[in-house]
Amino acid sequence: MNLLQTTKLTKHFGETHAVDGVDFTVNEGEVLALIGSNGAGKTSLVNVVSGLLRPDSGSIVFRGADVTDLSVHDRIHAGIARSFQLVNLFDQLTLLDNVALSIFSREDLTRKLLALADHHRAVWEEAFEILRQFGLAVSATQLAGGISQGERKLLDVAIAFALRPRLLFLDEPTSGVSTREKAPIMDVITSVVRSNNITAVIIEHDMDVVFKYSDRIVAMHQGSILASGTPDEIRRNEAVTTNLLGAAHA
Repeated sequence: MNLLQTTKLTKHFGETHAVDGVDFTVNEGEVLALIGSNGAGKTSLVNVVSGLLRPDSGSIVFRGADVTDLSVHDRIHAGIARSFQLVNLFDQLTLLDNVALSIFSREDLTRKLLALADHHRAVWEEAFEILRQFGLAVSATQLAGGISQGERKLLDVAIAFALRPRLLFLDEPTSGVSTREKAPIMDVITSVVRSNNITAVIIEHDMDVVFKYSDRIVAMHQGSILASGTPDEIRRNEAVTTNLLGAAHA
């Protein structure tokens, strides 16, 4: 069943066609990897779908409703959330506080945060449970500025997860971490999204991560969809092999 579908979606920056008439479908419950070389249009597509950029034309349908003109805030309430390649945390707050802020935002309570925080025990309990799911509970009272890069990546995803999305976009969740950290990070992320019935779209350059953890792969090239298929189908796709993968994954 389609959870998200874009039709003829476009976004141009001058002469650059970052998103060029894209028909993009995400199925309920899948972990989808979005791949492509730098400048292929992956992040621009996600930015348009998540509401950070307005499309020049085309439509976005999520859970059967047209969300093309909704704000970022309204898309979050509809069930679309994302993490970022460059993690932006509140480094002077604890991990627990960072996740709790996301929950308060989800419940539209941020304006009354100081007055209400002490009276919303359920928020702190939920925040701690989310940290537990991501393996971060032991560091709950630590300042976010003092944790490792791998932990920062997990906390960033945990904050997006706290918004209770139906569709979660993850932008380079393993970038900037060591090779040995990548599998443990992805093990945690995929376990959490699958156990909570969340659909995930992962922008990723590491092909070992892509082929190991995704149910389906969509390859972009020059603003357009080059191919879509299972990991095995993408491995055998000549256009993808020629343009993106190279001999190592042929």
